[in-house]
Amino acid sequence: MIKKHSETILLFLFLAVFGFCARLLPHPANIAPIAALALFGALYLPKRVSIVLPLFAMVTSDFFIGFYQWQIMLSVYASFITIGCIGLFIRNKKNFFTIGASTLSGSILFFLITNAAVWEFSSMYPKTFQGLIESYTMALPFFRNTLLGDIFYSTLLIGGFELVGYALHVRKIFQLQSENR
Repeated sequence: MIKKHSETILLFLFLAVFGFCARLLPHPANIAPIAALALFGALYLPKRVSIVLPLFAMVTSDFFIGFYQWQIMLSVYASFITIGCIGLFIRNKKNFFTIGASTLSGSILFFLITNAAVWEFSSMYPKTFQGLIESYTMALPFFRNTLLGDIFYSTLLIGGFELVGYALHVRKIFQLQSENR
């Protein structure tokens, strides 16, 4: 976890700008780094900052993309908070399996929560069980993209961060060894 205040601020700003830009630049539907930012923030940033990170990237980019029906938007934001909470839960148990399972769980929860909200708060589907199933069925192509994007960006952010940390650790070991010669 990042401990220095200035490093936390710089990392937060870098990630927020990254999330903001990734949402504004052309990309396939639902392939965005926001869920990965929520998970990454929960794993490496102070708790009080971690939940704010994906919301900050969402709100600032939504000013340019446009806001939509508040109930559905709230479900999207709540999904990212939930993903952040999953990350906080595994924070001290992070390994390849827990991060992979958290990424998959986050994608599934996002799919379930947001499509239930679309069913409930839009006029696209009848308010029946069959309408809910239709909502989920029609959203399956978006789920594929969500899953691909979450896996890609979680690997990029978390894997990249761990790789850099490992490289710095190895470098420090070699420096200590060369000083002791």
